[in-house]
Amino acid sequence: MKPEENLKKFSINLPNAPDPVGSYVASKIVGDFIFISGQVSFNTDGNLIKGKVGKELSLEQGQEAAKFCALNILAQLKKKCGTLDKVKGCVKLTGYVNSTDSFEDQPKIINGASDLISNIFGDQGKHARAAISVNSLPLGAAVEVDGIFEL
Repeated sequence: MKPEENLKKFSINLPNAPDPVGSYVASKIVGDFIFISGQVSFNTDGNLIKGKVGKELSLEQGQEAAKFCALNILAQLKKKCGTLDKVKGCVKLTGYVNSTDSFEDQPKIINGASDLISNIFGDQGKHARAAISVNSLPLGAAVEVDGIFEL
């Protein structure tokens, strides 16, 4: 199935692509690749999921925050490309988790984003990845994810 068909299959309505909050662009095409700037955990209501995983947020809430990051990545892809069907697949995701010093399940948090991307792009959605713990994120976000995709 094509990515646009998978959005319908999983009853996913993409949010509006968030505008950058600094001096950068949300996406950039270089050759056959599109780079999506870090997307923070804005939910479908436009509210930012804030907090530190392992303190204010549970593992499950962190995974949900990562899923919203992936939805915002998809929204940026669609805004730049017009349709997700122009995207061959995902090359790499990098996830940043605002977590306590003792929290060690960052990969499980970023699975929230990876699983969504894999569901939308099928086998072409399988990607390389990094999951990194950070002390804080912009605007107090719980999670931030950026991505590289092939066109």
